Amino acid sequence: MQPPAAIRRETAYAKINLALHVRARRADGYHEIETIFAFADDGDALSLVPNGGPGLTITGPFAAGLSAGDDNLVLRAAAALGRSDASLVLDKRLPIAAGIGGGSADAAAALRLLLRGETEALLGEIAAGLGADVPACLHAQTARAEGLGYPVEAITASGLTGMPLLLVNPRVPCPTGPVFAGWDGVDRGPLAQGDPLAAAIAGRNDLDPPARRLLPVIGAVLALLAAQPGVRLSRMSGSGATCFALFDDPRAQAAAAAAVRAAQPGWWSLETRLR
Repeated sequence: MQPPAAIRRETAYAKINLALHVRARRADGYHEIETIFAFADDGDALSLVPNGGPGLTITGPFAAGLSAGDDNLVLRAAAALGRSDASLVLDKRLPIAAGIGGGSADAAAALRLLLRGETEALLGEIAAGLGADVPACLHAQTARAEGLGYPVEAITASGLTGMPLLLVNPRVPCPTGPVFAGWDGVDRGPLAQGDPLAAAIAGRNDLDPPARRLLPVIGAVLALLAAQPGVRLSRMSGSGATCFALFDDPRAQAAAAAAVRAAQPGWWSLETRLR
């Protein structure tokens, strides 16, 4: 029996932190950050299905172990919009606990999919209440953020749009809390202003060292990416363990992806481009 056709569908675009500076640990345990968000053209897929029972069905290569209960951010987003009656199917294509905004992107896709005339301000409030990365994922465009990760300021990124992007994850989850807890508390300075790619190249990811201490394989991923010809920028995204490489030439991207698959066939990778 064929599943019912989806009546609406949204992509939950993978989130990339081109740079991530941690500036301070607050008394409440949260962290002040500065970051440049960018987004891939690909990600999870969320569908609204007609004539289905209310709730969430999760399919796809990374569905295993992911809760479809009320704690799932997709259902929390639906409830916040008064759409707990919705029948939703999430095709989970992105790794979980991977530093590319999977759950946050899914929640943002749910908000876009189910909105019914809500104002921009209300959507922003709902997004912020769901998680620090959800406001950025809501519009899924290149942006800067400070503080807790919002408010988000969209920035012009004509040089980034369409840029070949390779994502690589060693298929090991990397929980955010322990990585932030492992930050050494040293403020290494602000993120530069101006052109986002130049600022990113001059910047860093301050969560890289604590993530590597937890998962040394991240160092192996970064070393393999940095060794590929034509890489413009390679770095860990978010709190890991996914790492990325940007290229000017799609042929260099394809060659790098083939080299990664040959060297580490068990790792997950995605050839895509920036939105």
